[in-house]
Amino acid sequence: MKRSNNTGGTSFHGVTLTTTPQQLIDTLGEPDFFGNDGSDKTNMDYSLETENGIPFTIYDWKEYRPLQMDETIEFHIGALSSTQSIEAKNEVLRLINKM
Repeated sequence: MKRSNNTGGTSFHGVTLTTTPQQLIDTLGEPDFFGNDGSDKTNMDYSLETENGIPFTIYDWKEYRPLQMDETIEFHIGALSSTQSIEAKNEVLRLINKM
């Protein structure tokens, strides 16, 4: 998995990933955006690409409050299709479970 600048056109297809902000940071590194002040629709987001080259994003959505680093959040996964969203989620889960 690597960072991507090619996530244009991705959107939410109903696939979420339930984890903590800290677990994502420990697994994926620092987010591409990390405001975490609750003033925007997202506090943190990633633009990534799976090992198979599928572009996707991970982001919290409309929490409108600062996130606690150890609280469980339902993060949205944005991709070009629901199938790609599921593949991205599964790849991230495999990485989290290796930690």
